[in-house]
Amino acid sequence: MYAKLTSLLKNIFSVEDIYKYGFNWSPMYRRSVGKITNVSKGLYEVNVKIPLNYKNRNYAGTIFGGSLFSATDPIYMIQLIQILGNDYIVWDKHAEIRYKRPAKSDAYANFIFSNEEVDRIKSEVAEKGEVNWIKKLDITNHDATIIFAHLVKTIYVADKSFYAEKRKK
Repeated sequence: MYAKLTSLLKNIFSVEDIYKYGFNWSPMYRRSVGKITNVSKGLYEVNVKIPLNYKNRNYAGTIFGGSLFSATDPIYMIQLIQILGNDYIVWDKHAEIRYKRPAKSDAYANFIFSNEEVDRIKSEVAEKGEVNWIKKLDITNHDATIIFAHLVKTIYVADKSFYAEKRKK
């Protein structure tokens, strides 16, 4: 449903605006309390704010760890789907979050892909048919001086035809 809607909206809005407002208005993402604050041209950088508020404040008065995770969980996968285009299959394969300290203030996460990194992904997929790509990021306070959690995501990327053959087996 979301892919079809995105395809339709591309005739009217930029991909960046669709990504930002689509996430922020989506019921599945709104429940995380996360908010996409900025999306760069081409979606190579996405910035997320996770505000501390009554919806995600835990018993100790800090941001509930599940809120930190759910607000960051879908970003890399959908970001990479948009960057790579329709010739690739992209799935979240593994996620790990390590909490470092309680989030007593708003939290922030910056999801970044460089041109070189995308080129390496495409190159490895062209060579092997598929790749497990690992991305790491820190969930921090506003000026990135305090790390609340460390996130490691493994993203599966495959050539569409390779993936189709693999699924037949």
